[in-house]
Amino acid sequence: MAEQQAGADGRRPVAWLHITAPGRGATPTATSRCACGRDRSAVGHRKVLTLIEDHTTHRTTCPTLTRTEGRAAA
Repeated sequence: MAEQQAGADGRRPVAWLHITAPGRGATPTATSRCACGRDRSAVGHRKVLTLIEDHTTHRTTCPTLTRTEGRAAA
């Protein structure tokens, strides 16, 4: 995945969840990507909901997102 530019506040995007729900009667799709190399997709209501939950869980366990180097101990 290409390196993303940091914003004015120093933050940069690391994990992306893209959901397309085109409207009534259409099939939703979703893609979950992360700077760690994760790249998953889903098609259909139930699978998209499962991917959303999985993406949320990944954000709490991904080594790229949970690095503690340089942070003060809580």
